Amino acid sequence: MIERLQNKNIEMSKKIHSLFQISYTIEAKLLNIKDFPPLKRLLEDYIESSTVFFGYLKNEKLAGIIEIDHNHNQTQINSLVVDPKFFRQGIARKLMEFVFETFDSNLFVVETGLKNKPASELYKKLDFKEVKQWNTDFGIKKIKFERRINMN
Repeated sequence: MIERLQNKNIEMSKKIHSLFQISYTIEAKLLNIKDFPPLKRLLEDYIESSTVFFGYLKNEKLAGIIEIDHNHNQTQINSLVVDPKFFRQGIARKLMEFVFETFDSNLFVVETGLKNKPASELYKKLDFKEVKQWNTDFGIKKIKFERRINMN
């Protein structure tokens, strides 16, 4: 089941923060990065965020989260994390498909580390096209994907 997470609620933000920390620790290892900026995100950053969080619940456990920033021009997928206990169960794909069905956009945008092959493979399977690669100030090579929808 997918539901909107109330990040202004401190207890919910603690759950969001915890899952992000677990997932991003694994991504940092995958990218071979010691100083990974997403791991520095504070609890307060989640509470005060103006983005929208949706959670995938499996057996009443928060198994995955997608963070969205939506406006009339596009839907930006800011974060997509899955609890390692639930890897390889299609949760990231279900969260992405939920976003496509929920947000009325003709452009969806997502970025990830170039070495994050599982994420890149998922985005390509969901018809995202690579549009850009660049080096960050943190020594991470990133890749940007876009998915355009023709809305007739």
